[in-house]
Amino acid sequence: MTLQPRCEDVETAEGVAITVTGVAQVKIMTEKELLAVACEQFLGKNVQDVKNVVLQTLEGHLRSILGTLTVEQIYQDRDQFAKLVREVAAPDVGRMGIEILSFTIKDVYDKVDYLSSLGKTQIAAVQRDADIGVAEAERDAGIREAECKKEMLDVKFMADTKIADSKRAFELQKAAFTEEVNIKTAEAQLAYELQSAREQQKIRQEEIEIEVVERKKQIEVEEKEVVRMEKELTATVKQPAEAEAYRIQQIAEGEKVKQILLAQAEAEKIRKIGEAEAFVIEAVGMAEAEGLKLKAEALQKYGEAAQLALVLDALPEIAAKVSAPLSKVDEIVILSGEKGSTMSDVNRLLAEIPNSVRAITGVDLTKLPLFQKATEAKE
Repeated sequence: MTLQPRCEDVETAEGVAITVTGVAQVKIMTEKELLAVACEQFLGKNVQDVKNVVLQTLEGHLRSILGTLTVEQIYQDRDQFAKLVREVAAPDVGRMGIEILSFTIKDVYDKVDYLSSLGKTQIAAVQRDADIGVAEAERDAGIREAECKKEMLDVKFMADTKIADSKRAFELQKAAFTEEVNIKTAEAQLAYELQSAREQQKIRQEEIEIEVVERKKQIEVEEKEVVRMEKELTATVKQPAEAEAYRIQQIAEGEKVKQILLAQAEAEKIRKIGEAEAFVIEAVGMAEAEGLKLKAEALQKYGEAAQLALVLDALPEIAAKVSAPLSKVDEIVILSGEKGSTMSDVNRLLAEIPNSVRAITGVDLTKLPLFQKATEAKE
């Protein structure tokens, strides 16, 4: 809790009425026994009641202490005055379970201008002492100033001498330094030019290396560009061409397979037809063979007369086949040698008739009795 004790027009030890205000920080102590005391004193009261009790206690002690001190003691040593108030009031408030954390004097003033009068006296004394001090200080300052001027001139003459000596030594040293600097400058210039030439050589070498690297990179870029163009050509021309060629190839292969299949089908067709024709021919041949067989059996049964009848029946047809080319001939000229004659040629032709008939019909006319008799009669 923050309290502001105030004592108005309280007479001091010299009878001067003054007004004092202060600021105190207090709290309820938390130790068990002291807390029990505080509860016993303030139980049922609010905070304002507690503040009033503690404030009145502090103001009472403040009044009693003010009556034992003079105005000068109170005004000049406020910390001691506040400490005294704390020491006197602490036991009483402590018995109520209250602890004074701090107590300070805020203001001290009076209504009779006592403090201001003390200030005027003090101000006058201070001003007097100040004037005396100024006069003495000016006197001492004049004396000291004269002494200092003399010392200054002595020091100045000595300093000028030292300055002249130092200046001469400086000039000599400066000349030596200048010579050394010029030598070092020339050496540095030569070293700089040499180092510059070396650096220029290194720079040129680096530039050449950079150019080589740039050329390599350019070649790599060109190679990559060639690869890119090749890939682009492959993607745009070669691959479509390959795809078209592949398509055409597939079409050609399909056409080839188609032709092969058609050829195989045609061959199969021809083979089947051939087989069918062969079967038909075989069947016809077998039928004809069977017919001939039957005919031969019949001929064997009918005898020579039937065979002759058959031969005679076939002769007109044979004659027609033989004479068919001759129907287109207007005339026939028979040529013979000196030893031959037309009749001999006719006889020779007639002699070949049995062979022709046997080749065509399978019947040997020479074995027929009738033909044998005709031949014998002719001879």
